[in-house]
Amino acid sequence: MPIDALVEDVLLDALAPDRIAIALAAMGHLEEESRQLERQWALRRERARYEAERARRQYDAVEPENRLVARSLERTWEEKLRAVEEIDREHARWRAEEPLVLHEVDRASLQALGENLPRIWRAATTSPADQKRILRFIVREAILDQKRAHGQVWLKIIWQTDAVSEHCLQRRVHTYRDYVDLEGLRRRITELNAANKMDKEIAETLNREGFVAARGCAFKGGNVWLLRTRWGIPTVKINGIDANPPQWPDGSYSIQGAAAALGVTPQTIFDYLARGLLAGHQLTKGQPWQIDLSVEQIDRLRTHLQRMRRSRKEAS
Repeated sequence: MPIDALVEDVLLDALAPDRIAIALAAMGHLEEESRQLERQWALRRERARYEAERARRQYDAVEPENRLVARSLERTWEEKLRAVEEIDREHARWRAEEPLVLHEVDRASLQALGENLPRIWRAATTSPADQKRILRFIVREAILDQKRAHGQVWLKIIWQTDAVSEHCLQRRVHTYRDYVDLEGLRRRITELNAANKMDKEIAETLNREGFVAARGCAFKGGNVWLLRTRWGIPTVKINGIDANPPQWPDGSYSIQGAAAALGVTPQTIFDYLARGLLAGHQLTKGQPWQIDLSVEQIDRLRTHLQRMRRSRKEAS
């Protein structure tokens, strides 16, 4: 599996609606902290302006002829005014560094964007350049390590919100030699085979349980057959890899044996089974048919077939 595809899967999973909601809740806490700090700044600025105004009133109240006191009060007033300017500059710097406070409309828009982002990401109209801009908007840094764990890629994402998440992802390998948990796969196939599951059934079960075949494909019966053969796991078919015999050890007939006994094609036997003219069973889906066929049934069906053939010949 390409590394870009691994990162894409992680990002889209991380941007699921429930995680967006959690992120918005965290932003709500940050917004509350920001509002509290804003109130503290407002108090500081109000206090500085009050002191500057008080210094101005003291300067205005002094007698003009008392020049020494007037100059001292004027310097105090100027210092208070510079203090107001400095606090305003500090407040402006703080506002520039603080995250913006979201209004309800903004939060709803962000929530909707997050929920639609996977669809937007995969849309035909979204170019690779657009995808890169989306990544830069939400991710600050991504660190990959393909050697930390066998068959896996370790991924660390540093988000723009300063949050950090780590992920271990199964790689799409070219051979089963590099498979992340080959022993676990062999153990599961052995268990399913021991439960009389055919290769196709085993493949379906592996896919449901989240196993991935080499090259990132879904398992098929052929994959399971190949692995069973490599590991020496015997087939559960009642005749192994041999051709179906005319009759099974318990006396029941195979499809081919029943067709030969009645003088019809194997397809006719399948038709008889579907219509209920013959009784048979399979140990499990995919196993050979075992057809119950007595001598009396054979004679009766042969007689029936001969009559049908004569009728068709006379009609023609």
